[in-house]
Amino acid sequence: MHILANPARFLKIARPLTPILLWGGLLLIALGSGAGLFLSPRDYLQGESVRIMYVHVPAAWLGMAGWTGIAVASLVQLVWRHPLAAVAGRAVAVPGALFTAICLATGSLWGRPTWGTYWEWDGRMTSMLVLLFLYFGYIALADADRERGGEGRITAVFGLLGAINIPIIRYSVEWWNTLHQGQSISFTGGGSSIDAAMRWPLLVSALGFTLLFGAIVLMRMRATLARAKVEARMRRMAA
Repeated sequence: MHILANPARFLKIARPLTPILLWGGLLLIALGSGAGLFLSPRDYLQGESVRIMYVHVPAAWLGMAGWTGIAVASLVQLVWRHPLAAVAGRAVAVPGALFTAICLATGSLWGRPTWGTYWEWDGRMTSMLVLLFLYFGYIALADADRERGGEGRITAVFGLLGAINIPIIRYSVEWWNTLHQGQSISFTGGGSSIDAAMRWPLLVSALGFTLLFGAIVLMRMRATLARAKVEARMRRMAA
């Protein structure tokens, strides 16, 4: 982790890695989504509407993973004062909010033919909406802190506190009576309730969106570091 503390060293790795993640992600998204739309079977209960999951599930995963990344960056910033931790947290916030919004929008569209309603105030949907508002709050705090030249400690504390919502989202379908279905794919030995013909396109699509997310974060971090370099140069010229 400390190897990447130097911005120049980080940029040396991030520059070639960004296009690899970007184009690799787009390729996997095209492959997974294409297979999900045209090759996978329709669900016997939900019909064709089940194909929304090839966007909805990756978006939900990345919304939650994004805030987990913010929490980790906030912890590193507060404890080890890593110089790039605040940059990483702010870089994750916007794409995290975007994928959370996509999750809510696609879930609403999926819910209408499945449940007969676009929205229900159950545990999973409500906690995901709370996550979107947390992202908005984090972005506003980070922008305000940057304008006054702060170190971002308040923003980092907010990032840590907001992580309380992640296990609430994860276990909401188990803790409360909810319309939302439970976990369909398990990586802890619980098996999967999704047919293999649907599962592999979903996993490929999720991996593709994850790589795309990583590329966006790296691009935003690089842009932030470039802006800071320009601002520092302008201050030296004005002195």
